[in-house]
Amino acid sequence: MIGRIIIMDFGSQVTELIARLIRKSGVYCELFPFNVDLNLIKNFSASGVILSGGPYSVYDKNAPQVPNLVFEMNVPILGICYGAQLLCHQLGGIVEQSEKQEFGRTEITIKDSCLLFNKLLPLGRVETVWMSHKDRITAIPPGFKSVATTPSSPFASFANEQKRIYGLLFHPEVEHTPCGNQLLRNFTYKVVGLTSSWNVASYKDQVISKIRKQVGNSKVLCGLSGGIDSLVTALLIHKAIGDQLTCIFVDNGLMRSGEAKEFNRLFRRQYNIPLITRDASEEFLNELEGIDDPEIKRKTIGELFINIFDSEASKIEGAKFLAQGTLYTDVIESLSKTNSPLITIKSHHNVGGLPNVMKMQLVEPLRELFKDEVRALGRELGIPDSLINRHPFPGPGLAIRLIGSVTREKLNILTSADAIYLDEIRKAGLYDEIWQAFVVLLPIRTVGVMGDSRTYDYVCVLRAVTASNGMTADYYKFPHEFLSRTATRIVNEVRGINRVTYDVTSKPPSTIEWE
Repeated sequence: MIGRIIIMDFGSQVTELIARLIRKSGVYCELFPFNVDLNLIKNFSASGVILSGGPYSVYDKNAPQVPNLVFEMNVPILGICYGAQLLCHQLGGIVEQSEKQEFGRTEITIKDSCLLFNKLLPLGRVETVWMSHKDRITAIPPGFKSVATTPSSPFASFANEQKRIYGLLFHPEVEHTPCGNQLLRNFTYKVVGLTSSWNVASYKDQVISKIRKQVGNSKVLCGLSGGIDSLVTALLIHKAIGDQLTCIFVDNGLMRSGEAKEFNRLFRRQYNIPLITRDASEEFLNELEGIDDPEIKRKTIGELFINIFDSEASKIEGAKFLAQGTLYTDVIESLSKTNSPLITIKSHHNVGGLPNVMKMQLVEPLRELFKDEVRALGRELGIPDSLINRHPFPGPGLAIRLIGSVTREKLNILTSADAIYLDEIRKAGLYDEIWQAFVVLLPIRTVGVMGDSRTYDYVCVLRAVTASNGMTADYYKFPHEFLSRTATRIVNEVRGINRVTYDVTSKPPSTIEWE
């Protein structure tokens, strides 16, 4: 059966991972905030509903609830963590604050069978899962059975097979639950009864049709940043509307060494799309002068970017739309939903940096996609691997990898150090093993000695992480010989740095970028 899944978001920072795994399994899904207009739920015609985790307790004042409409739809429901506690609470069970909280890896014991586990977790099996909750279910609703337990939770999983409602106190969407991906597949395929019907090829056709409907006969300007996201955006829109699209490449002077010239050369050589190139590096540096705050940096870059676009758009008659390569992770990390517990981590230049009044409407065809999906879509569009496999690069560029105010001197130092670091990674054959690697320049100086002379120069930080989606990440475990060799090259070849360090924190608690 072909169908769709609704994921109701109650504020978990990893809700998006559920969506990514569901879509990766070939089933289309969308995320709705818990306080969404109920008409949107009705019109979506969902075949199943997943309730996410969240930071609330069900007994909190004004704690969000599952809308009654969800139960009235008579479709399978899967509650995860807070979502499971809500199911229990609203259907007649009891949830209480626990003396023993469960955070991190926990072992569950399978006490009964159910279709959700479907031979994946047989009776008596002990399985490692990832928990993150402080409350405890002490009684499940009538008609439900306990399926799994932990020493602290007698109802770590529960089910009502007749109503096809299931609860998991643990998080199947995170990598720390090894069986989690298969559990979600069991829900969509075994419980809901869906078949694989969604992939990036089908998405490509849908979004091209959507762009045509949105734009009509109007002209569109697409901002190229030099990265894969804006390039995929441009190619999708060009397939949809052809010569109605004009691309503008704004060289903000904040890209990695040589990338602006290389991207401009490749684009003109490979794609028959009108391109305007604007060297605005001095303008960006002037606007950023004296700004230390990372959020103000982002917004300054975003506003100047739009102003330059307005300037170029005024030369193109009939340009009513601005296209951006905004990704789903950009949106999630930038915006708190209305009345939602989601917390703003940071704004992104192509989301939070937009001025309040825009002269053009936005076209964002990648807004619901994760980075790996964008890369897959890029392959569908014939983009060469040299661009598709390039490490992610933030919209504000090196400005947010240069802690403190941005100056030409410090930008040159950072660009040079970053080029050496990436060169060593490529020489070692490690580039494709790493999700993202870059150098951060700190606003502090330390004493050093070079050639029997005292130095007082900057400190830089090497950062490299592994990740499957960018929502969580771990630091890359370089051999010490690599770090030593790279540090030696940087201090010898980059005038202005005399100390090199390596960042060994994961995300969370850190973010991948420093600003």
